[in-house]
This record gives sequence, structure tokens and C-alpha cells, in this order.
Amino acid sequence: MTLFIRLLLAHLLGDFVFQPDSWVSEKEQKKYRSIKLYLHGLIHLLLIVVLTWQYDIIPMALLIAGSHIVIDAVKLQRQNERTKRVWFFIDQSLHLVVLIVAVWFIFPPDMVWQEAVEQLLIIATGVLFLLMPSSLIIKMILSKWAPATEFKTDKIETPSLLHAGMMIGYLERILIFIFILNGQWAAVGFLVTAKSVFRFSDLKLGQDRKLTEYILIGTLLSFGIAIVIGLLTHYALHHYYTAG
Repeated sequence: MTLFIRLLLAHLLGDFVFQPDSWVSEKEQKKYRSIKLYLHGLIHLLLIVVLTWQYDIIPMALLIAGSHIVIDAVKLQRQNERTKRVWFFIDQSLHLVVLIVAVWFIFPPDMVWQEAVEQLLIIATGVLFLLMPSSLIIKMILSKWAPATEFKTDKIETPSLLHAGMMIGYLERILIFIFILNGQWAAVGFLVTAKSVFRFSDLKLGQDRKLTEYILIGTLLSFGIAIVIGLLTHYALHHYYTAG
């Protein structure tokens, strides 16, 4: 785990500290023909060597730096202004996978790794359920109550952000999930209160009782699902720990 932290630190320093904006701009313009792309990979190599200070992993460091150049080159070739944000997350995820695989090969899996992976899978299952599956469940339950009226006020109306409601639902459920796993029920209460204040202060302006009830049911369903999944995940982790 110590090695992984050092490799991750080297990655963060190389990608976000020791990479000037001018390098990023040149790479986006010249793509794989930019010398800055290869200097960027060299910096990652040097950072890994300096931070780990283990010369026996230099071959692995070369592979990590080489893969970094390849991944960045693919991203630069494939991305455009519309997909730049998506490719940023793909790029960072692939770099993270490379680091995990590198540590996995240097230190073969043992019982500690297996337990960590099992617990991670339990948590990942809970998180994934709180995303699209939960949204679909809430949508199906609310479908028969979908209000026919529109939310109108006598004030100047502003358009909503694209998919903002979905993202708010994702974030609130994930936050509740994290709070429950850490036993922070006070934080759950604070989040519920904050969401209620912002949500229903806006709905009050609409003066539409059906819409208010519709939003209230959706909010409570979202909170309820997050709490149930959080408790089930907490139980599964505790049961796995005690059984092991």
C-alpha cells in the first residue's frame, strides 16, 4: 500500500503540479508530435524513481511512464472540445489502473489484498446501485404521479442545467451512503435538512400542490433508498469482517 501511495503521489505531481499550462496547450495542438508529451512521460519516470527510491523497480517505472505517454497520446488523438471532459476522466482512470496493476505485480496478492478487494467489491456494488438503478426505480414509482402542470412562477424563469436533477440525486445518495458507512448520522440529518430547505423554498414559489407532493415523494424515495443501501452495505462489511 505504501508503494501505491508513492506511485499515486508521483502521478499527481507529474500531471497537476509539474505540467505547465503551456505544455498542455502544445500537446493538444501537436498531439503525439509534441516533444512536451515525451518530456511529460520522462518527468513521471523521474518522480517515480525519486519518490520510491527503489532501483529494482526501474523496469516497472519505465513501463508506467511508457504507458502514460501512450494513454495521453490516445486521449489527445481522440478528444475534441465536446468530449474533452469525458476523456479526462477516462485518461485518469486508465492511469490509476496501470498503477494498481504495477503494484499487483510487484507485490503478488495475499490474504490482505484479497480481503481489501472483497470489501471494495461490496462497497462498489452499493455505489453502483445508488446510481442508475436507483434513478430508474424512483422514476418507475413516480411515473403514475407525474404532474401534468409545469412549474411556473411570476418571477423570471431560468433554464435548468442539463441533467442537473439526475446529478443531484446521484450526489445526495452517494453522500448519504458515505456518511452511513462512517456512522455519521448527524451529517445525514444535515444533508436532508439542507436539501429540504433549498428544494421547498423553490417549490413554494410555484404554488403547485401536486408538484410539491411529487417532488417530496421523489426526495424521500431517494433518501430512503440511500439509507437502506448504506445500512445493508454496512452490515455486509461487518458480517464479512467478523466471518473472516
